[in-house]
Amino acid sequence: MTTVFIHGFGLLGSSLARVLRQGDEPVTIIGSDQDRAQIEYAKQHQLVDHISAGLERAPEADVIILATPVDQIKQTLRALAKLPLQPGVIVTDVGSTKQSVVKASQALAATPAVFVGGHPMAGSHKTGARAGRADLFENAFYFQTPQSSAERAAAQQLQHLLAGTKAKFVQITPERHDRLVGQVSHLPHVLAAGLVNKSKQALQSDSLGLRVAAGGFKSMTRIAAANPTMWQSILLNNGPVVSEQVSAYIETLQRVQTAIDQQDGPALWEYFQRAQQSREQLEQQDDNQGAGFYDLFLDIPDQPGTIARVTTLLAQTHLNLVNLRILEVREDVNGILQLTFSTAADAQRAEATLAPDYHIVRRD
Repeated sequence: MTTVFIHGFGLLGSSLARVLRQGDEPVTIIGSDQDRAQIEYAKQHQLVDHISAGLERAPEADVIILATPVDQIKQTLRALAKLPLQPGVIVTDVGSTKQSVVKASQALAATPAVFVGGHPMAGSHKTGARAGRADLFENAFYFQTPQSSAERAAAQQLQHLLAGTKAKFVQITPERHDRLVGQVSHLPHVLAAGLVNKSKQALQSDSLGLRVAAGGFKSMTRIAAANPTMWQSILLNNGPVVSEQVSAYIETLQRVQTAIDQQDGPALWEYFQRAQQSREQLEQQDDNQGAGFYDLFLDIPDQPGTIARVTTLLAQTHLNLVNLRILEVREDVNGILQLTFSTAADAQRAEATLAPDYHIVRRD
């Protein structure tokens, strides 16, 4: 039986514990978290078999998963290096930056441990063990950063252990990871937080204020509700990359500002046209080239049981939804129910299933 030590029972740690609990192979889970309430919740809901006050039970583990903020992951790696770890124990993490973590893992070089950097591209603005879900990682990219043949072999073992996540495992260098994730995750979080803060400041004297914020604003800024401690740690550890990307974004905004000031209609049209094309390409990529998420929009009546009927029809056709979202307003598309599928074929089958009863909204 594999013994897994999970250090950090927030959203990601508790979600991984749920995945392991539902797996085909029996697993013993030892949980640790500096917040006693989180680990007690995990114990009460049978997410762990044993509780460790700190790292004292880490030497019992075959696999150690570090699921805390990046700064704490680095500290924990140095602390693990001083413990009598099991021969061949695999140590991995779920941190959003990889170069600084991989560098810190060098502390394990003199131990029998094998370190594999990891980062599942999944999350939520909700935090804590209660927010964990076994399906959190489904269809998400799960980056791994093995550097040697031993680490690549360990990465394969982790993929087998975590197969229940139904994630898309991708092996990548730490440098490439930080650049890519900086652009598509870290920078957007900075921008979302800035937009919320600036909008609140600009509208604080208006009685309507942010109450009139429509769906576009709320969709764009949803991630601003994320854990500030986690994001402080991420930006401090991927600082040079994100700083460079912020500078490039400032230059883009300055060009837009110049076009507005000069009433340069063609430049503004090109700016939005390029963005439109790029955004549409995100939905047209096949599964081997990109995220492979395909949206279907339904204009449905506001009646009890409508959403249940839609999901029942999809289930009867054996279609698996990646996500379902009720749009708060109809400003971008004339529909309120957004259905997301992992393949274009599933989206097309869903459209054929639902079209006889519901209006499929086109965005072109």
